[in-house]
Amino acid sequence: MDYCVGDGDGGASMSAAEPNLDIDGDGTVDAFGLDFDGDGLADDALADLDGDGLADHAVFDLEEAGGQRFTDDGSGTWAVSVERGAQLRWFGLDGVESLGGPLVDFDGDGEVDDRLLDADHDGLADRVLTGAVAHVDTDGDGQWDVTLTDSDDDGLADSAG
Repeated sequence: MDYCVGDGDGGASMSAAEPNLDIDGDGTVDAFGLDFDGDGLADDALADLDGDGLADHAVFDLEEAGGQRFTDDGSGTWAVSVERGAQLRWFGLDGVESLGGPLVDFDGDGEVDDRLLDADHDGLADRVLTGAVAHVDTDGDGQWDVTLTDSDDDGLADSAG
């Protein structure tokens, strides 16, 4: 499995490791253990749960019930995964604050299918993915500063506004 980690100074490096752990419990190895959080214990893991050969999940403190889990939100950055029951504060486009997630009806279409993400781990959503549109709060103030649109449905932003 390939994975990419930053060096803290703006650089990053690609590496590879053979999976030796099964973190999703399906009987197939999908992760490898390491000391990712620097606590001196190899109790963390990087995992490839979508099977594409690239690490897409990071888990800190595997044996602890409250261990943190992060996921690559598709943009190549790690965001807090709130799928384990936690909820995020988030602001709608009208500025009204709400609590919920990870899936909400952000775009008001009646479907609870828009994903909240918290890349800076402060409990306030700073990204929301709504199909072909993503909203980003670049400065952490709860306001959506940038809207990215994928108009040709290739998974890459075609415009920003």
